[in-house]
Amino acid sequence: MIGRIRGEVLEKREDALLLDVNGIGFIVHVPVDLLDTIDNGFVTLYTYLQVRQDDLTLYGFADRESLQLFRTLLSVPGIGPRVALSILSHVPVEMLRRAVTREEIALLARVPGIGPKKARQIVFALRDKIGVEEGEIVGTPITDADSEVIAALTALGYSAAEAHAALRALPPEARDQPVEERVRLALSSLARL
Repeated sequence: MIGRIRGEVLEKREDALLLDVNGIGFIVHVPVDLLDTIDNGFVTLYTYLQVRQDDLTLYGFADRESLQLFRTLLSVPGIGPRVALSILSHVPVEMLRRAVTREEIALLARVPGIGPKKARQIVFALRDKIGVEEGEIVGTPITDADSEVIAALTALGYSAAEAHAALRALPPEARDQPVEERVRLALSSLARL
């Protein structure tokens, strides 16, 4: 099994990197947010190798925690590597841990390929495996309106992490505003970055 790979980035694809490792080109599928942060040059990734009868697929992650969470997601019935990668592409590790702890199904249901039923299944299967302790939870739970704001921002091309940060940056009085106004305020705060 390939547990770690270091190579030079030859090409960025939609959801993968082409790495040159001593003259051999490896296609490594990575979360989209990681793909956005990688520049040309050398990169080290922790990997998971999926072996099927007719295919070998390599998935890469920036750190061991992300790789472990990926493996944990694979333990959920009906979640394969592509769906697990999609979850990690749209929901950062800490946000996923908090969502599972708080049972924020709406946040997970916004991930492409995950509906409310599958989101409930993920929360149920993972709450004892990846949740955070009550003392570690910081901030207020995500409401349905918050999920709508995050969905609107991600539909406009922002990452889930950027959308979540913009939502947290809203002034307290904005929590009572309609979703459209909160999206407008979040967009103006993102424009200042």
